[in-house]
Amino acid sequence: MDSWMKALGNIVWLTQLGLSILLPPVICLWGCAWLVNSRGAPAWLYVPALVLGLGAGAQNFWKFAKMMMKKAEKQNGPTARFNRHS
Repeated sequence: MDSWMKALGNIVWLTQLGLSILLPPVICLWGCAWLVNSRGAPAWLYVPALVLGLGAGAQNFWKFAKMMMKKAEKQNGPTARFNRHS
């Protein structure tokens, strides 16, 4: 039963990651399309909207990756780190 819960938890995390990466560009492009079609904004606004959406998706991925690395380190214990002072 524990393995099923872990598998379902991983599926939920994967779904959340997919939505967190996919939705920002879609929402930005949808908002830009609304501006262009209903308000008469110039079509070049699609480029910054896409860049902002992809940037937001990348930021969401980075935060997710940091959270997962912290979670894995917490489960496995700290790794050995060495500092060089020369």
